[in-house]
Amino acid sequence: QVQLVESGGGLVQPGGSLRLSCTASGSFSSIPVMGWYRQAPGKKRELVARITSTGFTNYADSVKGRFTISRDNAKKIMYLEMNSLKPEDTAVYYCNVPRGNLNDYWGQGTQVTVSS
Repeated sequence: QVQLVESGGGLVQPGGSLRLSCTASGSFSSIPVMGWYRQAPGKKRELVARITSTGFTNYADSVKGRFTISRDNAKKIMYLEMNSLKPEDTAVYYCNVPRGNLNDYWGQGTQVTVSS
């Protein structure tokens, strides 16, 4: 079992920055892949970024060059550094651990609102 808890969301002006954190706990030795998803009102949940335990990353085109995903394997924390935020980045951001044919692990989500 893996429990995921996000933090760091909030209200920020356009052009501002935020850093989200996802802390993992539970009975596991390592997590091969972790990711951030987001869901805006009335829209489907979408992948924002993903990172492997060896540091390989991939990003949605909409956030490339603005967001940076990272992780501290020893502390079991994943981060999402978000810069140059836009109103369209407003969403609930979720931490994710994929499990193939089983149900993924999800955090409870943290709200990010970009507005002046």
